[in-house]
Amino acid sequence: MSKVLVVEDTLSELELISTYLRQSGYTVIVATDGKEALNKAVEYQPDAIVTDLVMPGMSGLELCRRLRDNPETKKLPIVACTSKNKELDRLWAMKQGVKVYVTKPFTKDELISAVKYGLNQ
Repeated sequence: MSKVLVVEDTLSELELISTYLRQSGYTVIVATDGKEALNKAVEYQPDAIVTDLVMPGMSGLELCRRLRDNPETKKLPIVACTSKNKELDRLWAMKQGVKVYVTKPFTKDELISAVKYGLNQ
């Protein structure tokens, strides 16, 4: 099954997303900030990334830009999982490289469908 890197600074959200993915058969790698995520994306070569957009230090959007700038990670599908629910936020995220946009709160089915869609693009 596919490897998914989950990037989330809120531990309860990180655990929830990771649990949903594991229950659906995915191998999960976790990072709690953008810098750690950049390193793990290169080291573990995940098949997809699920990231929060609002994080201290490096935002999820900055993470997306840096992933797109790196030849090793530029083609990784990115799923944004965020509380930002305005259409402008969604459009801006897509311009930064996000393939699928999921707003919190979300169901297990919504998250898994988003990851599957991202992997199949």
